[in-house]
Amino acid sequence: MRLDNFDLNLLVAFDVLMQEQNVTRAANRLNVTQSAMSASLKRLRESFQDEILAQHGKRMVPTPFASAIKPELSSKISELRALIARQGRFDPAHSERTFRIAASDYITTVLFAPLLESLAEEAPAIRFSFEQPGPASQVALANGELDLLLTPEAFVHPDHPCDLVFEEKHVTVCWKSNPLAQGQLTPQAFVNAGHVGVSVARRSTYAEDWFDQHGIERRIEVLAPSFIQAPFLVPGTMRLCVMHERLARLTTKLLALRILETPFSMPPMREMMQYHGTREADPGLLWLRRKITERAE
Repeated sequence: MRLDNFDLNLLVAFDVLMQEQNVTRAANRLNVTQSAMSASLKRLRESFQDEILAQHGKRMVPTPFASAIKPELSSKISELRALIARQGRFDPAHSERTFRIAASDYITTVLFAPLLESLAEEAPAIRFSFEQPGPASQVALANGELDLLLTPEAFVHPDHPCDLVFEEKHVTVCWKSNPLAQGQLTPQAFVNAGHVGVSVARRSTYAEDWFDQHGIERRIEVLAPSFIQAPFLVPGTMRLCVMHERLARLTTKLLALRILETPFSMPPMREMMQYHGTREADPGLLWLRRKITERAE
């Protein structure tokens, strides 16, 4: 097979097919029809003289050949994406670039919402695509499918650079009519109370991990799937909710909540933004990273 006769777009299809191991999901990822994705798989099979994905019961699994070449091909595709994105100059006033970012609803609310408002005039045509971080985010970052991953320091990947965005304190909120709102919250009152907890993409959060590591057992009576939903589940109940301070200050403007000091010495969470090493000098990403840092100060 000669490279000059090979459609390099098939390599992008190969990369996504290897990740999804499903033609329909791969088609959705690339925003093409299922028949077009099936045609790409057929051409890949013809080009490499290999099945690439083989049917195994109700699943499709990569062949040994496909599994062997996947890591290097994924790395090269990421490098090519970075090369294409790296332009001599970046003009936010005229750029139509889409930045793909994995960030929790908490970060999107307290950081990106005000940032997008400030960028409305400076960068009117720039687009942002947000997704919730999860176990697949590091893979997406490594494959060049994400420009940025915002996550607590404990979840950053050691193979890619990252910058500190800010440090965040955790506070406890309760309904204003809760008797605990009238005084200082004690450790005993804290553990005796019912709590609203948070689990994002079935992963524990920074606060949940810290309580577990220090043997502090809370009675979680309600488990919310996002940081934003959690405070809305507190008013009218006797439950407590441990929250990021920035988000707590925003929600207390909307809800009948009182902010209390969490009665344990929980260290501040270090929120980081991580990017692929090949994109460290990407002018567009440098601009966005600077804007994020400025907004976070």
